[in-house]
Amino acid sequence: MRESVNLAGMVLKSAPLGEYDRRLVLLTRERGKITAFARGARRTGNALMAVCRPFVFANFRLYEGRDSYSLASAEVKNYFTELAADVEAACYGSYFLEFADYYGRENVEGEELLLLLYQSLRALLKPAIPNSLVQLVFELRAMTINGEYTAYPPDPVSESAVYAWEFIISSPLEKLYTFVLKEAVQRELQECVEINKRRFLDREFKSLGILRELGG
Repeated sequence: MRESVNLAGMVLKSAPLGEYDRRLVLLTRERGKITAFARGARRTGNALMAVCRPFVFANFRLYEGRDSYSLASAEVKNYFTELAADVEAACYGSYFLEFADYYGRENVEGEELLLLLYQSLRALLKPAIPNSLVQLVFELRAMTINGEYTAYPPDPVSESAVYAWEFIISSPLEKLYTFVLKEAVQRELQECVEINKRRFLDREFKSLGILRELGG
């Protein structure tokens, strides 16, 4: 009988498969991005139904196959159900999941990106921090984790914007969302992050398009 493995992670994607199953993409601390199949998860009353949703953060027990995993059970730590009550925050959160899926790597330890994703979703639930600020912090730090950044902003900006840039790329992840910026400084920083994205990213994100339509 195959031995199970326990991986801490978050559901990035969940799609129906066949009549009763689901195909999941998980970002895990120990093994980066993996694909897992939840057999019977769409059957009424199945114990896996509640854990096969995007944003679910849990300790997953899985059986390892040649190219994928089979989900046996999960001990949920956070469902992030509060995001569903705020359409804008949910769109930002969905964008973060897409971004993490883009940068996630298979069979590569994903602790730093997973923690960034978790802290960023928590920050969306804090009224004192603008969602637009959470977005630029998340984007810049995710690119930093992937090695796609510059030590200083790519455009001449104010001293405050330079300080914020350096803080974002170097601070402990637990302290990332402990500040706010003046509107003018945030605009400067946002433009620098956009330059970085145009330089390093080669795709559009569906949820970001929805956010723009919402004016977020």
